[in-house]
Amino acid sequence: MKSFLKVIPLHKNEGALIKKAIKNNREAQCVLYEMHAPKMLSVCRYYIKDIHQAEEAMLNGFFKVFQNLKSFKGEGSFEGWIRRIMARESISYLRQKKQIEFLTDEDVSSRDNSVSLQTDLEVNDIQRLIDNLPEGYRVVFVMYAVEGYKHHEIADALNISEGTSKSQLFKARKMLQEQIKTVNKTSYGTH
Repeated sequence: MKSFLKVIPLHKNEGALIKKAIKNNREAQCVLYEMHAPKMLSVCRYYIKDIHQAEEAMLNGFFKVFQNLKSFKGEGSFEGWIRRIMARESISYLRQKKQIEFLTDEDVSSRDNSVSLQTDLEVNDIQRLIDNLPEGYRVVFVMYAVEGYKHHEIADALNISEGTSKSQLFKARKMLQEQIKTVNKTSYGTH
């Protein structure tokens, strides 16, 4: 006879896991990692085009999470705290690899930023459009539009002026709008 019971996943008490992980309990650290790694890989992937490099940044970020777990005060969400670490780690990774630059108007006009997608915009399509942005535009756009940083926070994190942050965001949005128009023309046969 078949059982028609609904399978309910076990509730994981994050607070208890954090306390155990602070005491270097490897099982608790593993569970916390498994709970948050998929989302955190997405955070790193927003900043870093290559999935393998994004994964490397995420792993370095989790190393820092567990190193600094005692500093998490329980104010705000644990996930939000980890996201900030991942964002900083991704930016640090790009700096270390010298993959982050802030372009002037002259630099932008010389770059080919065309995208050809056949389907309606979905998450992967949007990620491709974001990936197509110059590095400086992409980092500022992700920090502002996706992660919710303020311009003064972006300026501090990237060691740039608030004006540069605002300018990079404006240019990123403009470039994304142009790319979306191109995709829509291609997708709906109006081009």
